[in-house]
Amino acid sequence: MNSISQDTHYRLSLLSYAKRFGVSKAARKYHVNRQFIYRLRWRYDGSPESLLPLSRRPHSHPNQHTEQEASLIKRMRRRHPHDGLVVFWIKLCKHGYTRSISGLYRFLQRIHLAPAKLPNPKYVPKPYEPGFPRYVTSHLTAFPQLSIFRSSQQRYNP
Repeated sequence: MNSISQDTHYRLSLLSYAKRFGVSKAARKYHVNRQFIYRLRWRYDGSPESLLPLSRRPHSHPNQHTEQEASLIKRMRRRHPHDGLVVFWIKLCKHGYTRSISGLYRFLQRIHLAPAKLPNPKYVPKPYEPGFPRYVTSHLTAFPQLSIFRSSQQRYNP
């Protein structure tokens, strides 16, 4: 069963209304430009697939990375998989890369080679040592008259 998308169904109803009542009335009712309706009429060949929304992506981009740059980035990323973005960019610049850091970041995101954040190492607490440090306890046992555990009467009546 062929299902028609919501956009295509909307455009079919727009064209049928424009055929019955005219382009200007259809443009006012559906809140679109007359030019849009004329464009749909020109594209429509009787099949709903002809009214599907077309891609707006450009056919080419003059500043895209060249094949040599792309292969250099992939080769260097294979050698240095855990380097951060800035360190990786500096290493690339030493090999002749001339683009910006943000351009490199976008390219790495597009080809899924952006550096993954490593998890923080697990926190392991130090073992608990009850009581005083060793030098204090050994000092108190060696000199009982200096003990901090003497009663208050002994302190005031030597």
